[in-house]
Amino acid sequence: LLSLPTFLLFVYLCPSFSPPPPLSFFFPLQYPHELVTYGTTGQVLSNWAQFYIVMKYLSGMTEDQTLVMCSGHPQGLFPSNPNSPRLVISNGMMVPNYSSRDMYDKYFALGVTMYGQMTAGSYCYIGPQGIVHGTVLTVVGAGRKYLGKQDLRGTVFVTSGLGGMSGAQAKAAVISGCVGVIAEVSREALEKRHKQGWLMEISDDLDQCIQRIRTARDKQDALSLGYHGNVVDLWERLVEEYNRTGDLLVDLGSDQTSLHNAFGGGYYPVQLSFEEAQIMLKTNPQQFRKLVQESLRRHVSAINALAKQGLKFWDYGNAFLKEASDAGADVEKVGASAGVYRYPSYVQDIMGDIFSSGFGPFRWVCTSGLACDLEKTDKIATDVLENILSKGVPEYVQQQYEDNCKWIREAGKHELVVGSQARILYSDCHGRMALAKAFNEAVASGKVSAPIVISRDHHDVSGTDSPYRETSNITDGSKFCADMAVQNVIGDSFRGATWVALHNGGGVGWGEVVNGGFGLVLDGSEAAGDRSQLMLEWDVCNGVSRRSWAGNENAERTVRRAMEANPLLQVTMPHHVYNPALLESVLAAAATSRSK
Repeated sequence: LLSLPTFLLFVYLCPSFSPPPPLSFFFPLQYPHELVTYGTTGQVLSNWAQFYIVMKYLSGMTEDQTLVMCSGHPQGLFPSNPNSPRLVISNGMMVPNYSSRDMYDKYFALGVTMYGQMTAGSYCYIGPQGIVHGTVLTVVGAGRKYLGKQDLRGTVFVTSGLGGMSGAQAKAAVISGCVGVIAEVSREALEKRHKQGWLMEISDDLDQCIQRIRTARDKQDALSLGYHGNVVDLWERLVEEYNRTGDLLVDLGSDQTSLHNAFGGGYYPVQLSFEEAQIMLKTNPQQFRKLVQESLRRHVSAINALAKQGLKFWDYGNAFLKEASDAGADVEKVGASAGVYRYPSYVQDIMGDIFSSGFGPFRWVCTSGLACDLEKTDKIATDVLENILSKGVPEYVQQQYEDNCKWIREAGKHELVVGSQARILYSDCHGRMALAKAFNEAVASGKVSAPIVISRDHHDVSGTDSPYRETSNITDGSKFCADMAVQNVIGDSFRGATWVALHNGGGVGWGEVVNGGFGLVLDGSEAAGDRSQLMLEWDVCNGVSRRSWAGNENAERTVRRAMEANPLLQVTMPHHVYNPALLESVLAAAATSRSK
């Protein structure tokens, strides 16, 4: 919802509004001329002509019409009814055999398809805040899981990227209490995060960085340090420092370069300066590709060396391990089948159980654009979660509720807003439904001065089928299937969503993921309240049910709780085989059959 949806709502809800707010208020775009919101290639629309056509349609549409958007192209207004979505979006949907990267380049050049990333093309992007909360949960979760730490003071986290999404890492490191060191090749990106207040310090001197890491670690200071340079140089220097002193200066590591676009500027090879790489990308793309793959091999080699000494590294869902594997880097897990890596995906190892318990990145936008309204919603959300906690929650979700209460209580002081007055808050089905009800009542009473739009990241419980990220912890063989994401959008559309979107690509790249999202306007009406309850229950329970059937224990417990709360919900539950000998005999028979 950053910020196109807020602008759309101004036009849709107030068609006579004049003059409109300046576009700069709504659009903190990465590349404004191309309408790229984040992730190097994630577009809101394909061009500004489409934008003005959309504005024209929205300014004159009625509640008996639905606007259809096909990969940025406004196909038109079609008759519907007040209970239908006002907007239906699809981005990059291809016949499967034609969903390769080469095909994308061809059809994007023809202007007939578009890469909407996740929330860019679904009009649900709220700036880097959208990933801050998830990054905090990931870093804190990694400390708990890998290091056995509840307190991350004195812990060093090394990663890369300070762009539209990866820029959240600096803020998340400080909120988590650790020392975050983030490499970034673009001086502009570093200075943007520094001026924003999310990045505390910048250095282009590796010696200085090493010294600063030691000092902050020893003093247990929370720090976000931006290294202006290539992350491969940083990792290799950390190896050198360990070999020289025996001091392992990094505990946790990841990467958030835009490797879904590895050869188009999403990853810069260590052999070239930033400026040299930009020239080669234009003049000799084949050589650029070769250098990127060589750089990835060096990147992984340094990480492997430190991992042997105790570093805990994970893939942050940016296709790092896949691209490194394709480049011939040593990332395959010894003794495992092809495509199984020595390092886990952050969903697979850290966030998977959170999703399976129904928690994910719920979000809302105050369409008034007023900071005081956002402050009121923060207080409402705090009261809602604390009330749920006071009544008691199952032990397996207790930690999540406590973490999320802490987050929302402190959200305002962290200055997370960029563009629209928006907030992200991980929550489960019960929490989301309670929040929506409270927000709608606040709009109805006038406590909040204008409608609130609720939404979520596509990176959620039910929103995304991505075998190396969101569904990487689904182990029944279905992680390569995309029924869940498609069903989710269909189900949201007839349960009350104001708009829905379905995408090919996002996060890990074109052809690697199917995902979708929604927006729902809470205008204070009873109908809006009813729609939110019906739609949100489906939007969470769909994914939890799928994860339950795949054998996830948290998901199974969550589904049973949901069925107890609503007798109309009837989910097919798994029947487990508790006799190991029976399983072993079946597998042995299958192996014998294959050998014959």
